[in-house]
Parts: sequence; structure tokens; C-alpha cells
Amino acid sequence: MPKVGGVAHTFEELVAKRRAADAAHRTVGELRDAYGPPAGRQMTGVQSGTYETALRAWRDLDREVQSAVSEYAKETGRSRADIEAEVARAAAPQDS
Repeated sequence: MPKVGGVAHTFEELVAKRRAADAAHRTVGELRDAYGPPAGRQMTGVQSGTYETALRAWRDLDREVQSAVSEYAKETGRSRADIEAEVARAAAPQDS
């Protein structure tokens, strides 16, 4: 198994990380829809804090996914783009 930061990661863990980042991104979008664009409307202090926290969480999770995918690709000798595409396909919501 490839190791990222000394911790072994599986493909399934990459998929879980991508799903978490995607969920955080959806939350940011929902908050933007509810509160209005940050620069376009005055948010209350609580709204601004909630939005900024959600935005930071999404950015942190996405950065973690990008790093893990890069390390996984390096360790497996595969293309980062191929791994990223496979992870994105596996993490995509399934139609019921």
C-alpha cells in the first residue's frame, strides 16, 4: 500500500477523502446560495463566520485529497491524472 505521511492509504481511502471534500464544497455552495455571495451582500457576523469556516474546511480537505492522490500516484508509478480521474469516478454520486 502507498504511504502518505507515513500512513498507508488505499484507493478506497482516496475515494472517501474525495467524497468528504465534495460534500464540504457542496456545503459552501449551499451557504453561498442561502447568504448570498460574500462580496455581494453584507453577511451577519455569524453567517460570515459559518461561511469562512466551511470554506476553510473545503480548502483543507481538497488540499489533503490532492496531496494524497499525488503521493499515491508516485508510489504506484501511475499517472496522477489517471488516479485523480478514477477517484473522481468512484466518488461520484450513484444514480438510484
